[in-house]
Amino acid sequence: MADQGDIDAITASVTKATTVEKSAEILINGIAARITAEVQKALAGGATAEQVAGFKTLAASLSDESDALQTAITANTPAA
Repeated sequence: MADQGDIDAITASVTKATTVEKSAEILINGIAARITAEVQKALAGGATAEQVAGFKTLAASLSDESDALQTAITANTPAA
């Protein structure tokens, strides 16, 4: 049978994992949003769609990675 120290250690591990996963999601989404905002500024400043195409692709890829992270977290989180 687990004692309170074991329960506290498990609780701390779960909290840390949850925090890390959420932080990664926020980071990925934040970077994608910043890239998208800069692309819009560049377009407004006269850049062509061809000049910013690579950045638009990068932002979309980051958003896809965030979606994949959320899917993996959901799939690997046991039901309560």
